[in-house]
Amino acid sequence: MEEFIQSAEYTKFIIDNLWILVAAVLVLMMHLGFATVESGFTQSKNAVNVIYKNVFILCTGILIYALLGFQLMYPGDFNGFLGFGGFGIGVDPDDPVNMFTPAYGLDMTIYTDFIFQAMFAATAATIVSGCVTGRIKLPAFMIFSAILVAFSYPITGSWHWGGGWLSEMGFYDFAGSTLVHAVGGIAGLACVILLGPRTGKYRDGKVFAIHGHNIPLATVGVFLLWVGWFGFNGGSVLSADPVNVSYVFVTTALAACAGALGSMITTQLTMKSLDAPMALNGILAGLVGITAGADTVSILSAVAIGFIAGIMVVFAILMFDRLRIDDPVGAISVHGVCGIWGTLAVGIFSAEHSFLTQLIGVSAISAFTFVFSFAVFGIIKATMGVRVSPEIESDGLDIAEHGNQAYPDFSPVKTSELGAF
Repeated sequence: MEEFIQSAEYTKFIIDNLWILVAAVLVLMMHLGFATVESGFTQSKNAVNVIYKNVFILCTGILIYALLGFQLMYPGDFNGFLGFGGFGIGVDPDDPVNMFTPAYGLDMTIYTDFIFQAMFAATAATIVSGCVTGRIKLPAFMIFSAILVAFSYPITGSWHWGGGWLSEMGFYDFAGSTLVHAVGGIAGLACVILLGPRTGKYRDGKVFAIHGHNIPLATVGVFLLWVGWFGFNGGSVLSADPVNVSYVFVTTALAACAGALGSMITTQLTMKSLDAPMALNGILAGLVGITAGADTVSILSAVAIGFIAGIMVVFAILMFDRLRIDDPVGAISVHGVCGIWGTLAVGIFSAEHSFLTQLIGVSAISAFTFVFSFAVFGIIKATMGVRVSPEIESDGLDIAEHGNQAYPDFSPVKTSELGAF
């Protein structure tokens, strides 16, 4: 150990370790982005509830991941499907050698490895929050999100990142298009099916838009997510290698830009609308899409993946509305559909990876996540209920569940009170 600290390799270790810690902070900032996007895209009467859920997810998720999830996701030698390395982070403070992770061959301490991965774990549950906002009981959501982070997310994560059966097969998901984003989107889909749509969303065979209350706030959130994504993808290089990190930054940025343009063009052609929220979701779609292959696809391929994701997100949002699956922020489409697309795209645009293997991996992870989420949320629904009363939904969850309002000094103005101009 002392010999290593005195060696030239230790300097590289320090730099790599520091970059991954910085990346973890950037991913932490993404949670502020998720909170503001979800708040802005939903009604003002539920904004406090949105913030509360996001704070709970982040804090509880990190604690649960420290207690259980990390060792479930990285159990060491296991059968490839399910393993458990024990409770806690797995470090003996009295043995300084164990502070490092030589088993992974990575330039980081095990503490850095944990905190970086913990931010990802909390992200998966955050995605579900947007899908179910506006009508879910807070305790029901809290229980479900905790169980998702404790069991479902780390189990499927172990199949690839933990060295499990998908890793051995050659499946590739660089930073989590499927392992993080699609898992969150698919879990959200299972919950939404059981929860049902918001009151008034679908009437007489028609779809009625329930507009978000603050698009500028949502815009701030999207750009916070974009900045944080450089840590999400760039940190997944797992070193400060200048070529690899800078390349991932470029593919990430280009895919986001292409995603925005893809959604802008598609909404104009299909809806005859210059829809700002769709453009914002296009940015996120491009980011989600490139996450699986940011380090392995070409520059032009990154643009194509992002552009196609931007097109897909528009059609996916419209499709789910036709199916009466009410997703207020479009999270199922952005994270679920585009996460699956991005992972399959690795098998299309990267010669190093097989499309069939990517398809098997996506299918297995999606199926497990959906069945697990449907079963767990179904049990919660049957035992304690998952939906607030119509009165609470109408008045807003902020007052009923929190006794507070996001904008207490403002009240709606009736059209009749505006006067003539």
